[in-house]
Amino acid sequence: MTSADKKQIKIWYWSGATLVFLILIVGGITRLTGSGLSMTDWKPIMGAIPPITEAQWEDAFEQYKQFPEYQQINRGMSLAEFQFIFFWEYLHRMIGRLIGLVFILPFGYFLIKKKLDSTQLKRASLLLILGLSQGLMGWYMVQSGLVDVPRVSPYRLAAHLSLAFAIFGFCVWFALDLKEQRYKAGNGTKELKVWLWIFLVILSLQVIWGAFVAGLHAGHIYNTFPKMHQFWIPPELWLMQPFAINFFENMVTVQWIHRVLATLLGLMAIGMWIRSYQTGTTFQTKKWILAVFALILVQYLIGVFTLVYHVPVWLGVLHQAMAMVLFGVVIGALHQIRAAV
Repeated sequence: MTSADKKQIKIWYWSGATLVFLILIVGGITRLTGSGLSMTDWKPIMGAIPPITEAQWEDAFEQYKQFPEYQQINRGMSLAEFQFIFFWEYLHRMIGRLIGLVFILPFGYFLIKKKLDSTQLKRASLLLILGLSQGLMGWYMVQSGLVDVPRVSPYRLAAHLSLAFAIFGFCVWFALDLKEQRYKAGNGTKELKVWLWIFLVILSLQVIWGAFVAGLHAGHIYNTFPKMHQFWIPPELWLMQPFAINFFENMVTVQWIHRVLATLLGLMAIGMWIRSYQTGTTFQTKKWILAVFALILVQYLIGVFTLVYHVPVWLGVLHQAMAMVLFGVVIGALHQIRAAV
């Protein structure tokens, strides 16, 4: 594979990561504005054409009225209000289609031109599988809110968000792998690599529990910090039976876990930053660890303000977007340490 081929494939991976980041932002707006259930069918091809005439809009609105969200929550809403929520869900789906085209068309070109070696072919195939799975998971998630209770399943939302982070993470890692520059390993590299992997695992769990917080609307209770009202450990923490479902279905428990994991990540980031100086590692490694440290502190503050102000749309979206930025920087730090020679 030539240097020119590597450059093209690297741009392709970065394009995928950028578009996934964009759809995460639009998806956050879609969720926080209550727009996710406005499109009640899934037409991967014909669904790209939105209602245009007044009659088409009326038909789409009448179809929406047949489902629980309108009947239980939005009864009496105007056509203009419906068009607003329809817009965000439609935009979300259109960006999803764009991601598919941005992946599939270059993939076909690279295959025909034989620009993919065996490693890149395997990686591209993995992204293809994940992308298709994400499209199916998105519709599977929406379906859960079209029957009985007009709210998507928190479990399916967590799976949908996790797939988005996985696709983003693989795109970033694969792109960095095509970078030819290498750095010296320096002292303390092995220790920091272990801590970064632990940090990434906990951060991944934090993303999952963030999805449960969103799915259960758990950000709208106990809107105080650092205590949950007067409690460090609220009394409702383990009320549900069987015990295990408290971790996923108890609003109080889910928010509490999200707080605890955030604090743990903050403490770990401070510790890694201190250790990067104590072990005398290289400037490049210090720079990456400092970036992780700075971002986790900013994200922690955003999370606190999001909670205290009862999850305004702009703060909720910013909190979700910053999580993906942090995730990408942690992957970048890990890759830099792994690639050091």
